[in-house]
Amino acid sequence: MIIKNIIRFILLIGVQVIILNKVNFSGYIDPYLYVLFVLLLPFATRKSVLLLLAFLTGAAVDVFSHTHGVHTAATVFLAFLQPGIIRLLSPKQEYENAKQPSIREMGVQWFYFYALLLIVAHHSLLFILESFRFNDLMTLAYRILFSSLVTLVLVLIIQYLFSAKK
Repeated sequence: MIIKNIIRFILLIGVQVIILNKVNFSGYIDPYLYVLFVLLLPFATRKSVLLLLAFLTGAAVDVFSHTHGVHTAATVFLAFLQPGIIRLLSPKQEYENAKQPSIREMGVQWFYFYALLLIVAHHSLLFILESFRFNDLMTLAYRILFSSLVTLVLVLIIQYLFSAKK
């Protein structure tokens, strides 16, 4: 499981830095697929380890993107919210029986709301920290909305592609 997560980390950071950071959709859409690494960490991951892995993930994107910590802050925020969102969406016995949050383990509807809530929280903090001004709230809202939706679609596509029933 550790090897699988290391490979996932390298692939997602690579795709983010090499491909997705170069994609520009009229300034409103910035897909951040690297959040999938934190979204898919096993339920049994201790909170301290979860926060550390989120820090390393965000820091890796910041280093390669030259963004001075905004991805680190947003990804740690996502990891901080993750256990609460899991508890909000399902009873404890339901996610204790599953190994990790995924479409295969938890179902499409559960994973959709789980990913949606965390991606919107991540993108909101990321874009607020990035712009650091509120003089154009509509542009900020559009960036959060459209980027979150595109990221969510990419996350769901990846989940469908790589979580086929065995």
